[in-house]
Amino acid sequence: MIRQRIRRIKAIAWKEFIQIKRDPRSLSLALGIPIFLLLIFGYGLSLDIDNVTTVVWNQDASSQVSRDFLLNFKNSKYFKIVSYTDNYRDIERMINNGDALLALIVPKDFSHYVESGKTAPLQLIADGSDANTATIAIGYVRSVVSNYNIELLTETFNKKGLTFIKSLDVRPRVWFNEGLVSTWFITPGVIAMIIMVISALLTSLTVAREWERGTMEQLISTPVKAPELVVGKFIPYFLIAFFDLLVGLIVAKFLFNVPFRGSYLLLFFLSALFLTGALSQGIIISVVARTQLMASQLAVMTTLLPTILLSGFIYPIFNMPKALQVVTYFIPARYYIVILRDLFLKGNGILTLWDEALFLFLFAFVMLALAIRKFKKKVA
Repeated sequence: MIRQRIRRIKAIAWKEFIQIKRDPRSLSLALGIPIFLLLIFGYGLSLDIDNVTTVVWNQDASSQVSRDFLLNFKNSKYFKIVSYTDNYRDIERMINNGDALLALIVPKDFSHYVESGKTAPLQLIADGSDANTATIAIGYVRSVVSNYNIELLTETFNKKGLTFIKSLDVRPRVWFNEGLVSTWFITPGVIAMIIMVISALLTSLTVAREWERGTMEQLISTPVKAPELVVGKFIPYFLIAFFDLLVGLIVAKFLFNVPFRGSYLLLFFLSALFLTGALSQGIIISVVARTQLMASQLAVMTTLLPTILLSGFIYPIFNMPKALQVVTYFIPARYYIVILRDLFLKGNGILTLWDEALFLFLFAFVMLALAIRKFKKKVA
């Protein structure tokens, strides 16, 4: 009995392999899109904000003090001075047109204020249409001004023969991502997104394709049982999705230089659980939809949007409204992204990741059981 089941599963799997081979579009979808998305997200999506476009109006241009002050911005990688002007009209035009994000106005008596030890007013205009970027850019300006103030105090005390004592000396040390490279944070999330979307999308088309082409009736008439049919269709796409995972690992490690500090064995085991759940979810969608168009749309809506918006891939979960935070507990990509980031950057083991692993096991078990139960060998 067991041998017969294995033979039937092998036959279904081989049939699906032949079907994939005869459909180059599905094969290119499975192999080409992951690489394309990795490159697009890896190079195009960055949370690092450098080269903030800045326009400067130095009303005290004749003084060396103001020019030295502006050198702090010119020599910083965080700012890119795109223009110098002498009126507000140019500033308004450049910010309105998006040519500059910041405008820095140095008052005409700036050197007098500095040399006399008074507080110098410095005007900063920021384009707030992108609130997050504007907030970060303003923080950069405050950091430059703070460092400049410390230099002035140190210079003043040295001239008087005194020692300037700072009350606090912060010495930050960043663990796991010393250079604060956003690509190291983004790439594991991209891998999780690709695996989730591609897995569900590929299997969502399998059963629907059988119904559209009229071959499902032939399968129903065979002695192949529903669980065997589901598992047989599951195996080829599991291997393809696992290949996509390997491609993602290679691209992350050798192209984006993301370090991998964890266990490869643990990664493959937990990824297998995640793949099982994602592929089974696609089969459920395929059984329900009955058409490839509807199946593909449902697969994208139920995987892509939740993974991007509610998994912590880009937006931190703790910053979401409480109601949405509750919803994120039902998004499997949330747990897989935590696993990938921990294995890549922190090197944690199963003792740290056991709760995420438990949820992935439940996700895989429930989805596979539902896929087997939902599929019935009936014409209608």
